[in-house]
Amino acid sequence: MASDKGPSAGDATLRRRIEPWEFEVFFDPRELRKEACLLYEIQWGTSHKMWRNTGKNTANHVELNFIEKFTSERRYCPSTHCSITWFLSWSPCWECCKAIRGFLSQHPSVTLVIYVTRLFWHMDPQNRQGLRDLLKSGVTVQIMRAPEYDHCWKNFVNYPPGKEDHWPRYPELWMKLYELELYCIILSLPPCLKISRRNQNQLTLFRLTLQNCHYQIIPPHILLDTGLIQLPVIWR
Repeated sequence: MASDKGPSAGDATLRRRIEPWEFEVFFDPRELRKEACLLYEIQWGTSHKMWRNTGKNTANHVELNFIEKFTSERRYCPSTHCSITWFLSWSPCWECCKAIRGFLSQHPSVTLVIYVTRLFWHMDPQNRQGLRDLLKSGVTVQIMRAPEYDHCWKNFVNYPPGKEDHWPRYPELWMKLYELELYCIILSLPPCLKISRRNQNQLTLFRLTLQNCHYQIIPPHILLDTGLIQLPVIWR
């Protein structure tokens, strides 16, 4: 049942939550907002306690800010496992991917899972390789879908009273499009998703350009899930 009071006044995370309008503009997959926002959870060892916080771009990217904060504010115990989950409005650029890999190599007991709303300059070869290198280093990278949006709204947003279950219902198609492009990146395929902005009315437009290699290598259910692609029928 949804709370009619919003987040509890005694909630320890209340001062670290972002406002609903911030969540809407940062995490809308159609918005090509320049700034980035990071929502993150940290769990130490076998403790069930989850520590949550948020971060935004400053002079550095949010990923670099997190690494600096993590390494400077807490005495790290190498023998204690640490599980970190990021919810990012943009995927890391290649430089941040390199910094993340360096951070993890120095902290082998840390595991990192990253959910992203959009893929940052995804047609850039260095950014694509950076994400592949992250995956090779053991980092999980996935596109945010409805369960992640719902989780972030309830745990990171100062939602209005009675609106616990009312996170913005973004078009699922955009999530599927980014998921398809992430598959292309993982499989070292050429980009298939092109995104542009029509300045006159600020519409974000997309175009899918699939080549034979996409049809041959990407699992059919991933292609069909967009609802935009029909695979040829082969009669036997």
